[in-house]
Amino acid sequence: MVHRAMESSSVFGFRLSLKQRYLLLLCVAVGAVIAYHCTRMSHLEGLRANSSQFSLETKPFRILGGSIHYFRVPRAYWEDRLLKMKACGLNTLTTYVPWNMHEPERGVFNFEDQLDLEAYLHLAASLGLWVILRPGPYICAEWDLGGLPSWLLRDRNMKLRTTYPGFTDAVNSFFDQLIKKVVPHQYSKGGPIIAVQVENEYGSYAKDKEYMSFIKEVRNKVVYYLIRTSLTNGLIYFVFQKEPQLFCLPQKPKMVMEYWSGWFDVWGNLHHVYSAEDMLPVVTEILRLDMSINLYMFHGGTNFGFMNGAYAVGIPAPKPMVTSYDYDAPLSEAGDYTTKYHLLRNLFSHYHTQPLPELPSLQERRAYQPVVIQQHLSLWDSLHFTDKPFKSERPVNMENLPVNSNNGQSYGYTLYETTITSGGTLNSRNNIRDRALVFVDRHFVGAVDYRIQELALPDGKGKRTLSLLVENCGRVNYGNTLDEQRKGTNCHWMSLRQRPSFPGFFQARFYVNSYPKDTFIKLPGWTKGVVFINGKNLGRYWSIGPQQTLYVPGPWLRRGDNQVIVFEEQETDGKIQFSSNPDYGMAVDVQ
Repeated sequence: MVHRAMESSSVFGFRLSLKQRYLLLLCVAVGAVIAYHCTRMSHLEGLRANSSQFSLETKPFRILGGSIHYFRVPRAYWEDRLLKMKACGLNTLTTYVPWNMHEPERGVFNFEDQLDLEAYLHLAASLGLWVILRPGPYICAEWDLGGLPSWLLRDRNMKLRTTYPGFTDAVNSFFDQLIKKVVPHQYSKGGPIIAVQVENEYGSYAKDKEYMSFIKEVRNKVVYYLIRTSLTNGLIYFVFQKEPQLFCLPQKPKMVMEYWSGWFDVWGNLHHVYSAEDMLPVVTEILRLDMSINLYMFHGGTNFGFMNGAYAVGIPAPKPMVTSYDYDAPLSEAGDYTTKYHLLRNLFSHYHTQPLPELPSLQERRAYQPVVIQQHLSLWDSLHFTDKPFKSERPVNMENLPVNSNNGQSYGYTLYETTITSGGTLNSRNNIRDRALVFVDRHFVGAVDYRIQELALPDGKGKRTLSLLVENCGRVNYGNTLDEQRKGTNCHWMSLRQRPSFPGFFQARFYVNSYPKDTFIKLPGWTKGVVFINGKNLGRYWSIGPQQTLYVPGPWLRRGDNQVIVFEEQETDGKIQFSSNPDYGMAVDVQ
């Protein structure tokens, strides 16, 4: 995604509010290359851009698209979300491909289960949806490091998104594997892929003038193996100066490739919303002007685990995104219909000759009874169950730790310890990435981060252990600081009858006596940490908000006994509560 402010004006004589213009990203190239490729299937033509309208199979074709990322939606709900997309009147699915999840270790590729891209493409085809594939290598997407794998940063000379050989070699290796997966799903082989975008938003980055030439070679590689034909380049793009300016290539289709249906949230701020009443007139005007459109997002989903990115544009320090990626999209995080959905469905119905499909039924939800924490394991007591500590004269960033087959540690927390002999002031000199809890002889002293860089340490006699529990809160996913995103500087559970120590792991169990339903966890008496359900990482929670609940997909629960483990940094009331509805915090209109 591209993050830009726009000045007040009108577009095509249609008066837009500042908020509407901010969300109206009329762009196909966005300073990067978005290449639409066409092909032949028997005597039929694939997607063409040879006139003022797209054509598909030799007939005029308007792309009514929406973004749903398979990696943000539980696989058990892929079909539900795509059926709801189809019922809204959309005909095209767009999705990114997260390199960092598909190649978690260099040379080790994962395209299974939740990451089974081929199954996702096959499902889209079976439901009659076309696909625009956006494979990167960089995707932004409010995703950790913009989808780039953190093991790239083990190279101290790494220059991401440039022609630096260490980067280009890794890109080529990944695309060699990816192409094998998507070739069977190209249009010419009867598949749903009608267009491919390579790279994303390089115009706002533009660090290496040769980089796009390299990407062109990668693109041609994709074209040759995937599409096997010539390509048609950028269709339109907007330049934002004092007023929006529209630049069209002669006799080329016009498309809004990312129409922002809402916005993302960061910890410590408010929840962003964009009203349906403001959105509908803009989409209506786009369609009236014979333009194609892609809703980003149609359904946002969830940043499960540690995969959220961080926002760093025009602010002194990066702000990590929240776990939810609801995005105030037409289809909510849990797959609910919203006012936006119903208004858009009515609008899109006028662009179909046949009635739209009936609305799929909604998933039931349940507010399970609160459960009480039964067992506790201190972080300190858990250390002897881990591997032996790595010893070094100087701190080592987590990406360069000799773990995970020498791919480093990508996500989560890292514990650093050393010996001190006196008190005084600890000054991080802004070398903590991103936040650290500080302990002296395992007694909590305070926290340091980008804002708080000095901390008084208590005096004491003899040698004492200084411990820093450093959290990677999420790597920046957009901007010029990607190269600076190195982070860090079978247990015996205890009864909770005694006062627990922090940080620690807290375990509870709850019983589901019927078919499991979706729910939301809320932890009003807790401070900050991570929640696991039956071994699945739901993501981070933080009392500073705005998000106050975590989405729990029903398919991740089981009938009978279920285990909840919470890693909490500082405080707990010993209870886990459930809700049938989300709480994203106090809302503010997107500006």
